[in-house]
Amino acid sequence: MNFKGKLALQQRVLPSYRVPFFDLLANHCEGGMNLFAGLPRPVEMIAGGKTKVAKLTQANNIHLFGGAFYLCYQQGFVNWLEETNPNALIVEANPRYLATPAAVKWMHARGRKVIGWGLGSPSPSGRGVGVRSHFINQFDAMLAYSQRGAEEYAALGFPREKIFVAHNSVSPAPERPDDRPQTVDRATLLFVGRLQARKRIDSLLRACAELRTNPRLIIVGDGPERLAMETLAKEIYPSAEFIGAKHGTELKPYFAQADLFVLPGTGGLAVQEAMSHGLPVIVAKGDGTQDDLVRKGNGWQIPPEDYAALLAAMNNALSDMARLREMGKESFRIVAEEINIQTMADVFVEALNSV
Repeated sequence: MNFKGKLALQQRVLPSYRVPFFDLLANHCEGGMNLFAGLPRPVEMIAGGKTKVAKLTQANNIHLFGGAFYLCYQQGFVNWLEETNPNALIVEANPRYLATPAAVKWMHARGRKVIGWGLGSPSPSGRGVGVRSHFINQFDAMLAYSQRGAEEYAALGFPREKIFVAHNSVSPAPERPDDRPQTVDRATLLFVGRLQARKRIDSLLRACAELRTNPRLIIVGDGPERLAMETLAKEIYPSAEFIGAKHGTELKPYFAQADLFVLPGTGGLAVQEAMSHGLPVIVAKGDGTQDDLVRKGNGWQIPPEDYAALLAAMNNALSDMARLREMGKESFRIVAEEINIQTMADVFVEALNSV
């Protein structure tokens, strides 16, 4: 299934992990696809990427304020639309991006459709409800990262029949992993991600120290908290292995050695990658994307910042290794059949064709 027209797609920034999806989507656009994205702030430390199929134009991002007051104005958005002259536009559905309303107005003045794409919109109180509702209702359809996000858009008054759930994904459908050898000594736990405070590596170390099974713990990644976490590990769990940053095929041996993937804090794109390697997972609840990925059949979702829940889930997981293997097989099935960049692209094309 293809979109017969020319697509324009806006992003605040272009992280490297999104490149495969955008190039895949571009291959489904018979008129081609143009991408408009700027550079992140240095403090964000986002690794940028370059597309091979989608035609990328670098936006001039003007970053205003910070924290809860952050705003971004993308200079040249409308000029870019005039130059590319698309049949449809997809934009990030974020009211903090100040150039979006002018771009929507430009498209609508020419009888063309605009689709918003976002995580959802948790119900604010007071005046915020009206502001968010007004913002999303300028779009002709909505693409939500998750079912929870779709429900949040509907709660703000957006028509349900115009909301499409494109499960957030960064990986293609995987090839079936090799069968894992039976664990005979002790289980291996794996964390992959940026070492920062919100990832709660400290909680993972403390939980391992409390487990009677004394699991092997592999921590892959780098970041501002690495030195502090290595120091803590020496005190409470000295066998923890800090591997440093690894990417792409470098990660494969670590996924292959693991019995369980654990993400005790919020965020983290490695969950889906772990599942593609046939691993059961423990993750902290976040923006809703975990709700669709992590189910009773393949893992545990725990409340963020709840150490007792993390410890209980780890104890439960490691109490039955045979069950853990079966849960890993279900993880693989989910990303092979339901949640991958091909199924995500299919939903984007469905939304485009619907408008």
